[in-house]
Amino acid sequence: MLWRPSPEQVASSRVQAFREWLRERHDVPLGSYDDLWRFSVGDPAGFWGGVTEFLGVRWHERPETVLADARMPGAKWFPGGTLNYAEHALSSGVAGAAKGDGELAVIFRREDGIEATLTYGELRSQVGAARAALAELGVGKGDRVVALAPNCPQTLVAFLATASLGAIWSSCSPDFGVRAVADRFTQIEPKVFIAVNGYVYNGRSFDIRSTVDRLRADIPSVAATVLIDYVGGALDGALDWDALLAGHAGADLAFEPVPFDHPLWVLYSSGTTGLPKGIVHGHGGIVVEHLKALSLQSDLGPGDRFFWFTTTGWMMWNFLVGGLLMGTTIVLFDGSPGQPDLGALWRLADERKITYFGTSAPFIQSCLKAHLEPGTEYDLSSLRAIGSTGSPLSVEGFRWIAEKIGKDVQICSVSGGTDLCAAFVGAAPDVPIWLGELSCRALGAPVASFDDAGHEIVEEVGELVVTGPMPSMPVYFWNDPDGTRLREAYFDYYPGVWRHGDWIRITERGSAVIYGRSDSTLNRGGVRMGTAEFYRVVEGFDEIADSLVIDTTSAGNTQGELLCFVVMAPGASLAGVEPELRKALRAELSPRHVPDRFVEVAAVPRTLNGKKCEVPVKRILAGMALDRAVSRDALANPEALQPFVEWAGGR
Repeated sequence: MLWRPSPEQVASSRVQAFREWLRERHDVPLGSYDDLWRFSVGDPAGFWGGVTEFLGVRWHERPETVLADARMPGAKWFPGGTLNYAEHALSSGVAGAAKGDGELAVIFRREDGIEATLTYGELRSQVGAARAALAELGVGKGDRVVALAPNCPQTLVAFLATASLGAIWSSCSPDFGVRAVADRFTQIEPKVFIAVNGYVYNGRSFDIRSTVDRLRADIPSVAATVLIDYVGGALDGALDWDALLAGHAGADLAFEPVPFDHPLWVLYSSGTTGLPKGIVHGHGGIVVEHLKALSLQSDLGPGDRFFWFTTTGWMMWNFLVGGLLMGTTIVLFDGSPGQPDLGALWRLADERKITYFGTSAPFIQSCLKAHLEPGTEYDLSSLRAIGSTGSPLSVEGFRWIAEKIGKDVQICSVSGGTDLCAAFVGAAPDVPIWLGELSCRALGAPVASFDDAGHEIVEEVGELVVTGPMPSMPVYFWNDPDGTRLREAYFDYYPGVWRHGDWIRITERGSAVIYGRSDSTLNRGGVRMGTAEFYRVVEGFDEIADSLVIDTTSAGNTQGELLCFVVMAPGASLAGVEPELRKALRAELSPRHVPDRFVEVAAVPRTLNGKKCEVPVKRILAGMALDRAVSRDALANPEALQPFVEWAGGR
């Protein structure tokens, strides 16, 4: 056990206040987190109804009931209720937050040192102006507004203005290529396109006006393009963001009431094997899920400073801006986490007194390998929690945080997905942290581990499933009128049960371990193994910068090989480390985990959101043509695929 909350911490937590409220108001006595979790999944109407009441959801029309239909897919949450996400982000009273005009809402820093802040009063004023400007451009309820923009205040203002109108938001990071953006935005036929003229990353400035120009031509539905001057440079035919807001200064801020399941935004699947799926989430589902997650799971509220390193193309941006629901100050960072060095984000935490610092497991691994000691190099006394997601946090990552950040810091390793824009396994203020484990199943998330026959298993690795509905499950997929694609994505394997596609082990104490994607399973001698534990060992070596493990065994190729492709750290050689790698895998995992071959490559192919492309590479190694195996435009580094194509051709 690495961390345990003190009795005082538990007593002052929001989750404890919620338990006491349930007991006093609804006569539901719950002594522990596990008691509350079992109540939340056993009586979802009682739990989610309690969440909306306790945290002050602002209804325009009150719902007829909480859960009218619990079937999956097709659950009906809060029918008849109307509300608006932006109202919850900007108005006082939600979750007990005042959000006074002078209270700090946003802190922004760009990697080159440019900074800005917004109070809640200034944020409301800018959103009001942007709302009026969008309305003048013809944007109304149900219309789409898209943005090719970074994690900066202007993007936040544009999103909240869009939501306030009942219009539908979608965003991509400005480093996405033309095809990747067009594949996403063209599907949803936006009316207004908001873009920056460039962005800054890793010490360089990139002009993307030609990309914006091409996209305007590729998306015929766009009636107006608005350009944010982010790095300098105009664009013919585009409206200027600053001038647009200045022309509507002082406009009233209003909020269009919409049904609970009215679309709020469209997120996207990775698109590695076809057109990205447009995943639609509703205003109400996101409001209640993010209020629950940020309040009861993360204990955030007024006075906290909430940071997550993310781009606008990753669901963690949507989660980060949800901090406004709680009256929290959100900290936006745009740029490279390694510029000018890996201490950049830790300096930000020091200087801006961040209380909850969110990042990815690969970033923690990079800091570990660079032998950083942020706890001694910077003043991190304000920091009480570190969030990690994107991939499983290694045991060594847990140890590094405890030793080099501080033993009093809660390690919140969480797992969820773009599909729900939520974490269904994670941490809570009143649950201990065990080495290498995600502390608990999230409240309201009926998560289980299933064997192939659909039986629930404990202390065994199985498929991660969700056995009941959650409010933030997709309202629908875009251009999927009869729900066929949605059912195929989640509900075909176990009918009526959400299959997420990860391997998970639920422990007897209710914690969990994630073992990687179940569609990229290693199957050696009849024993199935997840890839995450493999990477933990291999990438624990300083000599290995990155790795990709592929099992070429298949139904028609039972004599396949286990191949480990490695990216070597500067100055290291594969021949020098391979014997120790084999020894460590055999000792720490099993003889079955020892690869038939190690192969050096220059880079591991990754999606635009940084996930390893295990399945596409497996398809390439099986002989599938590159264009059928993967969509190159969905990758951050498509050139990294070529060595795998050549290697497959030469076998």
